[in-house]
Formats: sequence, C-alpha cells, structure tokens
Amino acid sequence: MAAPHRILLAEDHAVLRDGLKAILSFEPDFEVVGEASDGREAVRRAAELRPDLVLLDLTMPHTSGIDALAEIKKVSPGARVLVLTVHKTQEYVLAALRAGADGYLVKDVPSSELLATCRGVLAGERYFVAPGASVEATALQAGNGKGGREGPEPGLDSLSVREREVLTLVAEGRRTREIAAYLFLSPRTVEQHRASLMKKLNLRTIPTLTAYAIEHGLVSR
Repeated sequence: MAAPHRILLAEDHAVLRDGLKAILSFEPDFEVVGEASDGREAVRRAAELRPDLVLLDLTMPHTSGIDALAEIKKVSPGARVLVLTVHKTQEYVLAALRAGADGYLVKDVPSSELLATCRGVLAGERYFVAPGASVEATALQAGNGKGGREGPEPGLDSLSVREREVLTLVAEGRRTREIAAYLFLSPRTVEQHRASLMKKLNLRTIPTLTAYAIEHGLVSR
C-alpha cells in the first residue's frame, strides 16, 4: 500500500483546522503532518515538513496568504498548494494563480468536493472554482497570463487584495485597532485602506459597507 499523502493545514481559525483535520484524517490516503495558524508559520512549516499538499487560507495574520503561497512555492517546490478561502472574487483567484496556486476552492464546498479536489491537485490537475473565476482565470491557467479585460471594472473587482481583507474584517464588526493587530498594519494604514475602498465602492457608512460585504459573499449573515 502506498504511503499516504502528507498534508499541511494553514488556517488561523482553530475550529476550522480541527474540522479539516478530522475530515482528512478519516481518509486512508491522507495524513495531516502539520498545522499553521499564520502565514509566517505556514512558510516555516512547509520548509520543515516538505508536505505533498498545503491547504492554505488567504486571510491570516503576519503574512497574507498570497505572500505565504509564493514563499511556500520557493521553500518547498514539490508541494502542491490548494487555496481554501471565503474569498469568491476574481481578483483573489487571479492573485492566487499568479502566486503559484495549484487549486482554489471556497469554504462552502461540501467535504466530498474538498476531498476530490485534494486528490485531483495531488495528481497534477489544476482546479479553480469560485464564482469570480471567469475567462481571465481560464486564460492565465492555460499559461498565457493574459486576461480579457484591460482594467478592473468599478466595484469589488477594483479593490486590492489588502482592501478586500480590510472590507471583510470591518464587515465582521472588528474595530480599527483589532484589524491593525490582526493584519500587522498601523491603525492609520487600516483607516487609509478603509477610506480607499469606501471611495471605490461609493459607500459612506459602516452599515452599508457591511451590507455590501454580505451581499457579495465576503461574510455570512
């Protein structure tokens, strides 16, 4: 019998990590060999453990998931990386692709799809599923690196990855200092990101910002 595939879980919510570990550990062809609760630890653990697969969240403390992804590909080039995130928009998908992701799933998928995707990615397939993964992601995935638009459309797609992270955390009810500590930014930088994203989205209050985030699937009701 072949040795099980070695998996590293990089997720800052302990409850979610435990749930993922329980799902994966039940499968005889998977072995969870390590866990990480932030981006820096994910990179360090990937270098130490050289896993076959890394399940990686995109919004984590210390280092963003996108930055951690690029570093993991450098320190553990044999590892496949499957992004598992709440972010459903095209910019995140494209950013993950460019950083070297082998797959992209949103967290509301059933466990059967998660397991099938893990096996597919480990077999060398590339699997990108998110409502925002349109023709641009398909084009980049095919290897030409070009999308169909010349620039971002107004709205959610116009936000940077960091602005999306701030939007999500604001909509979750976190205060400026909490967000700053979580993302390792200064409160002033958080305020600048919030002002910028509100201007881009043409929103003026926190309640409307929260409603917008819920409507676009960034946070749950």
